[in-house]
Amino acid sequence: MRRLDRYILQEVVQSWLAVTSVLLIILLTNQVAAVLERAADNQYPRSAVLTLIGLSTLQNLPVVMPVGLLLGVMLAFGRLWHESEMTAAQACGVGLGRIYVPITALALVVTAFLAWLTLDLAPRASAHVFTLRSAALRSGQFSPVSAGQFRNFGGGDVVIYAQHAAPDGGLERVFIKRSRGEAVEVTLAQRARHEISADGMLHTITLFDGARYEGIPGSSKFRIVRFAEQVVPVRLPDLSPGRRRVEALPTGALLASREPGDRAELHWRIALPIMAITLTLLAVPLSRLRPRQNRYARIWLAVLIYFLYSNLASAGRVWIERGVVPEQFGLWWVHIVLAAIGLAVMAAPHLVARLRYRS
Repeated sequence: MRRLDRYILQEVVQSWLAVTSVLLIILLTNQVAAVLERAADNQYPRSAVLTLIGLSTLQNLPVVMPVGLLLGVMLAFGRLWHESEMTAAQACGVGLGRIYVPITALALVVTAFLAWLTLDLAPRASAHVFTLRSAALRSGQFSPVSAGQFRNFGGGDVVIYAQHAAPDGGLERVFIKRSRGEAVEVTLAQRARHEISADGMLHTITLFDGARYEGIPGSSKFRIVRFAEQVVPVRLPDLSPGRRRVEALPTGALLASREPGDRAELHWRIALPIMAITLTLLAVPLSRLRPRQNRYARIWLAVLIYFLYSNLASAGRVWIERGVVPEQFGLWWVHIVLAAIGLAVMAAPHLVARLRYRS
């Protein structure tokens, strides 16, 4: 590569990596909060939490990389135009076609990586996430009650706390809250025994020497029942995966399927790499600045184009799933519309200048 090509490529890659890292950190912050909340509610093991956070990175990369590439090119060329480096290059005979050489090379490499990510790695990561969540939920629900910790059973309908817990299932100074519709039962007992069935789906808690308080919150009517022994059975919900998750299906399965939802997911996976190369090629002419214009003057335009692009693609995905748009059209019309809008934005200054010259 020539020196100018290497220089432009270096500037763009640095800006792209910086922008992508910042956007990924922002998305991961929300993901980490959601994972930690789910882990606290369902008693996930610590190792599962770290793995889920790592897999969330792979799931967010296909969304972050196209906009990161767009903003990276805009920021890099914005600096080059602002500091008159591009003006000097053009004065030396460097045309737009020459500038596209390193940018196109980078766009093709990123597009190839993004295609592998969306078509192969991300679906496997999603499938692993669902499997890991099910295993972590099962591990958390089937484990015995620990001393000094509140424990949820049955999707949060039953909450148990014990001040002391023995390895054989014996509990001391036990608190249990059960929700039955609007009614709430609070039970306090001096001793209890926790037993788990062979399949782990039924937890039986036998309470000794306690009292049960029953009533509806906000109502003055309640009942107090004192007992010498009481059995509280807790049936855990079925942890089967239920309906399939389309985002976790292999791309080969989507190609063979005729279901509208599967076809919509397939077109979405194909659209992300195309979106990356389209935005990159549009970013070069969009980043051109007038003399003494602020280097960030056109960032708002790049953000507007990306939001329009992504929203049209998301809408097209839903329309394919619902049968509004023929499946044969896919999301190709979105790329065509966006390219036409980008060309119109790029041609607008030249048309205005010609009209002023004629007038």
